[in-house]
Amino acid sequence: MKAIIPVAGMGSRLRPHTYTLPKVMLSVAGKPIIGHIFDKLIEDGITEATVIIGYMGEVIEKYLRSHYSIPIDFVEQTELLGLGHSIWVAQRTFSDTEPVFIILGDTIFDVDLKKVFNAKDSSLGVKYVEDPRRFGVAEVENGVIKKLIEKPEKPTSHLAMVGLYYITKPALLKESLNYLVENNVRTKNEYQLTDALQRMIEGGHTFTTFNVEGWYDCGKPETLLSTNQVLLSMKAEKAELVGSVVIPPVFIHPSANITHSVIGPNASIGENAVIKNSVIRNSIIGSEARVDATLLEESIVGNGALIAGRFRRVNVGDMTELDFK
Repeated sequence: MKAIIPVAGMGSRLRPHTYTLPKVMLSVAGKPIIGHIFDKLIEDGITEATVIIGYMGEVIEKYLRSHYSIPIDFVEQTELLGLGHSIWVAQRTFSDTEPVFIILGDTIFDVDLKKVFNAKDSSLGVKYVEDPRRFGVAEVENGVIKKLIEKPEKPTSHLAMVGLYYITKPALLKESLNYLVENNVRTKNEYQLTDALQRMIEGGHTFTTFNVEGWYDCGKPETLLSTNQVLLSMKAEKAELVGSVVIPPVFIHPSANITHSVIGPNASIGENAVIKNSVIRNSIIGSEARVDATLLEESIVGNGALIAGRFRRVNVGDMTELDFK
């Protein structure tokens, strides 16, 4: 089965980090976001993928080609005109007859997809959300979706779509997307995948839902840190450091150089990072970063950054240099 993964966005909510890296290449629990997604997809039976790139797409392509052996088509979305447009520009890469699975590139999830892929009907991943206004929502009757609404001002359902779409009839999806683009049908000035799926429903295609409790957003600094914490609790390996204290769960790259420090809980330390005389907790420290004589909490330190001095809460991008001394 083929997965379709749109990752063309600029990730403006994660600046300054996305000035130098695409959002899906930001590290969480010791691995880029896109790496966690690919690992899960392959584990559950995905054998090929289409990745829709845009901003700094060459960085994403280089990483995926060097770490994964499944066939991957890369398609560039030159205009950011919505999720529906993203799938539309990639339609040549997937079959009219074989089911496809669409997943948003900033969504790390924990759900048994094998059960989803064995279903006869198309199905959308949903989660109960108290305030679903920033999501698409699904109105469901007797287990079948009756209506989809994109980012409603007054939601009629609390079932938010979380970016996982299993489509058994991709020819119908292509037809719906072509209709939207050819007739310039937009919602909030974008071509919405939700509108294409709603058109399929109105044409008689059946959609069910599957519940996604393990859904971890990586779209903002605070959610990136909370996702880091969850993934570390699930996957962290035991780490020991001579002359320093480790409080699990943590991820510490084997090449990191750590002396006279306290690491954890919920800390991820990247490749070749250097940490001295510091306390790091609930934080992500990038590759080649240096932290000296500092207490960091709920912080994200980009690749190659330098932090030195005293207690601060920071959110600094790649190659930044801060000195609090």
